[in-house]
Amino acid sequence: RGTPRPVRRRLPRRGSGSPAPIVRGRPVTCGVAGRPSTFWRADTTPLTGLRRFIGPVPPPPVAHRHEPCARMGGHAGTPEEPTIARKPQPEGGQAPVVQRVRIRYAKRGPLRFTSHRDFARAFERALRRAAVPIAFSQGFTPHPKISYASAAPTGVASEAEYLEIGLQAPVDPQELRAALDAALSPGLDVLDAVIADGGSLPDRIEASHWHIELPEVDHAVLRAAVDAFTAADEVLVERMTKQGRRTFDARAAVISIDVLAPTPTPSGAPAVPCAILELVVRQVTPSVRPDDVLSGLRVVADLEPPVSPRVTRLAQGTLTAQGAIVDPLDADRGGAAIVGL
Repeated sequence: RGTPRPVRRRLPRRGSGSPAPIVRGRPVTCGVAGRPSTFWRADTTPLTGLRRFIGPVPPPPVAHRHEPCARMGGHAGTPEEPTIARKPQPEGGQAPVVQRVRIRYAKRGPLRFTSHRDFARAFERALRRAAVPIAFSQGFTPHPKISYASAAPTGVASEAEYLEIGLQAPVDPQELRAALDAALSPGLDVLDAVIADGGSLPDRIEASHWHIELPEVDHAVLRAAVDAFTAADEVLVERMTKQGRRTFDARAAVISIDVLAPTPTPSGAPAVPCAILELVVRQVTPSVRPDDVLSGLRVVADLEPPVSPRVTRLAQGTLTAQGAIVDPLDADRGGAAIVGL
């Protein structure tokens, strides 16, 4: 085989000019799996050859030190003081919020299965249909000024859902309520609207009043399970959350729990048993939902409803010392109506 000889290789020509300089190589010996082999490595990299061909590359510009305007005798944006280029903002901007309105709405019938995101999209479409002068956020992706407070879980009916909107122009609350109620689908009903009188709406919601119907569950069986739940100091339940499976106490958040007496049928004929449970639950973190309370009844009394329960939220708001719930919109009206059990 002998000793390998250096090779001479030319880089590609550039147009009709002179050819690129010669790149010389030298043999390099290495071994793979115990077998020596020889390959060629160039003494000069292709970038160096190109530099010889097109000439030397100028050095990068030297950044000037940023000095205060008074010290340099100039102002921002002049050659004496370089500034950072920023993304241009849209001209004009959104109109400011001149009025805030708080709304109470209900989810009834089959529309109780709509998620919170589905309702948010439906409500934004209703605002456009009713030509409501809704205010928008600033920036390149403006969003309507809407804030929700303690939305009910999917599959749960509610008579007391609350939200707040910001408007670019003042409107009459009752006319706004009628226009939005007509623009929404039946089952998503706007019940009340008042002008916000300061304060935070979520801060006024401390507890919720729930009505739970348990078909095919006997009244006496539910009463025994509720007595065991009330007597327990702690009832630990598990639930899958965004942070994973968590274990928390479902008993501490329950302020009151009661079983309603069965109502006889008008004809006097025996009906399918349906026990009714009513409870008031405090807003805590993590939140205790009605299904968590039912899980607690399963833990303490092995109560397993054969049919999915029908849950309705009747009220939510500020909790009084007597255990009653005050509508959060009453503070904006100047009153203090109490919603009791």
